[in-house]
Amino acid sequence: MLELQQGQQDALAVLFDRHYRLVMTVALRILRDYGEAEDLMQDVFLEIYKKADQFDPAKGSPKTWILQYAYHRSLNRQKYLNLRSFYDSREEYPVEPWDLKHRSNGWNGLSYDDWARVIQKGLETLNEKERMALDLAYFQGLLLKEIAEEMNEPLPNVRNHYYRGMKKLRTFLQDQSCLKKKAN
Repeated sequence: MLELQQGQQDALAVLFDRHYRLVMTVALRILRDYGEAEDLMQDVFLEIYKKADQFDPAKGSPKTWILQYAYHRSLNRQKYLNLRSFYDSREEYPVEPWDLKHRSNGWNGLSYDDWARVIQKGLETLNEKERMALDLAYFQGLLLKEIAEEMNEPLPNVRNHYYRGMKKLRTFLQDQSCLKKKAN
């Protein structure tokens, strides 16, 4: 990001190569349409290029910043498409899993299949309401207010389920031996 902020245009290619799979996966999960997800991925990286000077390393990593752009842009695009009846609510759109396991070595020594199993075990440690709040937020792209309506619960309760679920999942993932930082 520093190189991109300094005007080195080749730095965008490096960022794209490192993070396009992540952006595409988020967009595809939320938009449920491959073409729309590809368009959104390109828009996200174009905006990252234009707004590179707004990146503040004190607030987080470039990966986190890009992920936030992807997530919020996907949600905005989903709302836009819903308003224009892009999605037929009676029809289910199957999402082909974007096969990342053959395109990368995974992260932290685990394959994407291993990560899926670890995260699934982590989700199993949550109660039903916490799991549902996280599912609706991250995989359905709903806002907490919309989740409250969907779950027929007051917003403060949903907020509690969401944040407790996130804390439990984070703690579970940090406690996994494969994720612990090695002591020097």
